[in-house]
Amino acid sequence: MTQTPFLATNDVRDRFSTAMSAMYQTEVPQYGTLLELVEQVNQETLNQQPALRRRLEAQGELARLSVERHGAIRVGSADELSMLRRLFAVMGMYPVGYYDLSEAGVPVHSTAFRPIEGEALACNPFRVFTSLLRLELTESEALRQRAEEILTKRDIFTPKVRDLIKRFETQGGLTSDEADQFVNEALETFRWHQDATVDLDTYQALSAEHRLIADVVCFRGPHINHLTPRTLDIDEVQRRMPSVGMNPKAVIEGPPRREASILLRQTSFKALEESIRFAGDAQGTHTARFGEVEQRGMALTPKGRALYDKLLNEGRKETAGLDNDAHQAVMNKVFTALPDSDEAMRREGLAYFHYHLTDAGKVATGNTSSDMDALIAQGLVEAQPITYEDFLPVSAAGIFQSNLGGNASDAYAGDANREAFEEALGAPVTDELALYAEREQASQQRILAALAG
Repeated sequence: MTQTPFLATNDVRDRFSTAMSAMYQTEVPQYGTLLELVEQVNQETLNQQPALRRRLEAQGELARLSVERHGAIRVGSADELSMLRRLFAVMGMYPVGYYDLSEAGVPVHSTAFRPIEGEALACNPFRVFTSLLRLELTESEALRQRAEEILTKRDIFTPKVRDLIKRFETQGGLTSDEADQFVNEALETFRWHQDATVDLDTYQALSAEHRLIADVVCFRGPHINHLTPRTLDIDEVQRRMPSVGMNPKAVIEGPPRREASILLRQTSFKALEESIRFAGDAQGTHTARFGEVEQRGMALTPKGRALYDKLLNEGRKETAGLDNDAHQAVMNKVFTALPDSDEAMRREGLAYFHYHLTDAGKVATGNTSSDMDALIAQGLVEAQPITYEDFLPVSAAGIFQSNLGGNASDAYAGDANREAFEEALGAPVTDELALYAEREQASQQRILAALAG
């Protein structure tokens, strides 16, 4: 008897991200407009910059440009977070990085569920930034207890998806038909619900504490609060948003525009005001869901990240209240302290690189040198920046605050608590910098072995 083959987790993730995008475009039509805008800007950028097109093609980035999306979701309890970990594992997505957003005035801490292996990232790099509400940071004990009571009464997962997750864990995979069922059932966790589970007074009390708390606690499910296409020119997308009926957030988050792009730049259109029915038939509105855009650059080493954080903090002190043009001008000036070429970033150990043999290197043998600079100078080896696949806590908080209408609050500036987060998650989070270092080292070992042979 022939056993039915299991579908690769990469393919499950691909089906899920496609279905999620279709659902979100139906729920938030303006997101479909954003996708069209980003695609137009990307095509124009590639046409205007043939060298960029060739580089992206050589790096395998061009093929995945159109599917590069991430989403974000916020949950309210350890049980919900732990079950999400198991759900994402079905799609080959694992918790990478710990982000303390309380340092930026938002009462959550987070991780990103994403593929880890290079091949999996190349197939589909979809990732979900997942935040856990930190009710212990709220000042009102009565409000905290009320929120906890509400959360204990809901189940954000369907019985069928729970069954399919157990089946995946027991049998080691899902068939194609089971994977389709899984995608349909998993989408229910991320679907928008217009009916709140609380009365208007409770909603308003939680919203007054922080609008993110109301967003997490007051609905049947956590609902995906945004999806994100990847652009090659975020400044141009920001500039054009108003012309297609979108209200962009005030400033682009993250580093300024550079020749050697680093880390992650993000912007979004402002969250939509949506009609809500509250328990007791009261009517009201809620703002939570929006469309985001990201532009990704190279991953920085600990040395590079320390310099980035220092410069970001310097820039933020000078940019409060500025519009985007003035904000970017200040950041550009501050960031002149960071080298702005791939080669300078590599030589100074500020970023991670993938090393590969040139055509000349592929036919060279008997070279026992381990000096990468020398091998590059000889034309045997080339180095390409490794794309940053993760997130920035200050930028994430800035996006959240902009779209929830809330401001940073010192009351939430609690200490990071990675241990408590991992306990709730039911597993340790992987250190993202270690992943980049491993990829760089593995690429070096492969070419040294090939040259020596």
